[in-house]
Amino acid sequence: MLQNNLMNKIKAKAKGKKRTIVLPESHDERVLKAAGILLNEKICSVITIGNEQKILEDAERMNLNLSGIKIYDQDNSEKTEKFSKIFYEMRKTKGVTPESAREIIQRDLFFGAMLVKEGLADGSVAGSTASTGDVLRAALQCVGMPEGISVVSSFFMMIFPEKVYSFADCAVVPDPTSIQLADIAISTAENHRKLTGEEPFVTMLSFSTKGSAKHPLVDKVTEAMAILNSKRPDINADGEFQFDTAIVESVGLRKAPGSKVAGKANVLVFPDLNAGNIGYKIAQRLGGAEAVGPVVQGLKKPLFDLSRGCSVDDIVNTSAIAVLMS
Repeated sequence: MLQNNLMNKIKAKAKGKKRTIVLPESHDERVLKAAGILLNEKICSVITIGNEQKILEDAERMNLNLSGIKIYDQDNSEKTEKFSKIFYEMRKTKGVTPESAREIIQRDLFFGAMLVKEGLADGSVAGSTASTGDVLRAALQCVGMPEGISVVSSFFMMIFPEKVYSFADCAVVPDPTSIQLADIAISTAENHRKLTGEEPFVTMLSFSTKGSAKHPLVDKVTEAMAILNSKRPDINADGEFQFDTAIVESVGLRKAPGSKVAGKANVLVFPDLNAGNIGYKIAQRLGGAEAVGPVVQGLKKPLFDLSRGCSVDDIVNTSAIAVLMS
């Protein structure tokens, strides 16, 4: 399968990075099985969180070899007090007390996020049993967003036989502002390069091409394009473009002559979640594309959210992606 070919390349690159990923939800058998594969295939080092005796007993029961895994018991670790103090200082203006800081840090998602913040892990992959809101809350409160990026968003890698595209945002931000659209484009361009090794060609999608229609919805996209150009003139980007202008060379030449992006875009930024979610599902269900994601982006470090229906392979693949984005 096409996805397997891409993921094999991503895993091969990940092996050379020598990174550490934390999988906080040790109470989920899928997580322990994924940890075993990650360790066995040397994709990354693995940390998990919980009672060490129970984790090792669970692994033995499942006939898993977890030799080499690092386990932190958040109820008894020497890191708990340190992390609690750091979290209190970060969040005391939000009403967090020293007592509540300790209680929060003893939650596996928050302890895992603090391991990433403090450089003891390069990324986190969670959400097999927790909600997206809980995963992102821990990520935002512990790690936060980099300077200059205003929004946490997501993208899908859409894999066709002839090309890999990145679609954003298809899962997180319902109605991004112009500033947020520009930042989504920046994040997606950088991650497309990291994961595919290709130069990103970014287009801001609309129902208008270069002023062919007048509407406030078009204005939002053109404003986003101007912001993107001012913040990151080094990124190959253009728009507003209709979809066919962005990806069909003959249409691009006709509708946007002289554009360095028209007809060859590989990073497609949708104007809102309606368009993005519908667009990726049309590409997947009618176009036959394989969808990898959603991949969370816009944080200082990769802290990824899984579907609660995820498979063991999903956890392994998402961990490999986290390695390359770290």
